[in-house]
Amino acid sequence: MVTKGEFTVTVSRKEAVAAAVPLPEYWLPFSNMDLILPPVNAGCFFWYKKTELDNNNNFASFVGVLKKSLAEVLLLYYALAGEIMFNSVGEPELLCNNRGVEFVEAYANVELRELDLHNPDESIKGKFMPQINFGVLSVQATELKCGGIVVACNSDHRIVDLYSINLFLISWTEIAQSKPISSPPCFRRSLLNPKRRHSIDPTVDAMYVPISKLPPRPTEPQQANDDHNISRIYYVTNDKINEINALASANGSKRTKFESFSAYLWKMVAKCYGSNKEKVSKMEKVQGFLGTVVTEDHFVGLIDRIETHRPEPILSKMYINGSDDGPTFFVSSGKGLETSKVDFGWGKPMIGSCYFPLEDNAGYVMPIPNPIGNGDWVVYMHLLKKQLDFIEAEASDVFTPLTFEYLN
Repeated sequence: MVTKGEFTVTVSRKEAVAAAVPLPEYWLPFSNMDLILPPVNAGCFFWYKKTELDNNNNFASFVGVLKKSLAEVLLLYYALAGEIMFNSVGEPELLCNNRGVEFVEAYANVELRELDLHNPDESIKGKFMPQINFGVLSVQATELKCGGIVVACNSDHRIVDLYSINLFLISWTEIAQSKPISSPPCFRRSLLNPKRRHSIDPTVDAMYVPISKLPPRPTEPQQANDDHNISRIYYVTNDKINEINALASANGSKRTKFESFSAYLWKMVAKCYGSNKEKVSKMEKVQGFLGTVVTEDHFVGLIDRIETHRPEPILSKMYINGSDDGPTFFVSSGKGLETSKVDFGWGKPMIGSCYFPLEDNAGYVMPIPNPIGNGDWVVYMHLLKKQLDFIEAEASDVFTPLTFEYLN
């Protein structure tokens, strides 16, 4: 039993769900792109409202469908049933031993309309989002007092990124509904082999640093108690997204909605720091910055640079705690998380979002399309409290706190 806030989540069962058919044990080496990531977990969750069509079903039957289809989809996504070990030179590798995925069943004595969806640190963390006690993936299904259901997944980000979790979820739901698999996974590591190039894109060295050259971690917290990273979830309407996009494209240069949103957000953070010009976000010309890194040459060069440093890993400078370059945060497109397709047989979710509270000073932002397809975005933001408070005050017409009323 876990008690937090104003409601209690009671865990009734935990078990390891393995692939339906035993698989031979073998090792799957990390690709160079896998090696660049620190050991952090990334979560996603989906809220399902009880409907009239559900009256003949109960939570136990839903869980039965989830576990049976999970065991079957792990035959395709066998890597997710394994666990991470270290080889003789200290590099992580994935042992595909079919240890399984921890599946948690729980009950929350709260209704969906009573949850503080805007503050996932209060309503998600330690309640609906499972811990990873073993392996690389854990799942929790929680029944609410109103009959609604929350399905949450927590995964090791070194193994599962947004693209792969989306493929996995869609395959899982297709099996749950006895449909053919539309997009089977690919585990061809050779696609990411280093090319041993003599010339490496200089932007790689500008963005990444070997672990041995990281500055020492501060022994004392550098931030005041009221200026720490927290998570909040907002919605941004389609009208506001189009308005921001039109402003960014006013000079005749076509910008994507994601580029326009990122530029708008970076400007808000810069404005938050006012006259402190040495400590503001410098990412003002988003398209120009993206143009240097969203290329094949950049990623091939990154793969090659990692190879030259192995077995010592390199890390993105944005992860560095206590950086003097000002506030740092990642903005990741959640367009690839097709929440409207995460339907296990009882309808599409009311809402879907991620939960990715990075440690230290690095922030994280991910906009995800609303599953009802009206063009709105659900935006998960993990930033300094000072930044979020400023954004809410300065741009309240854009970033609206997510509430149950909006979901209806």
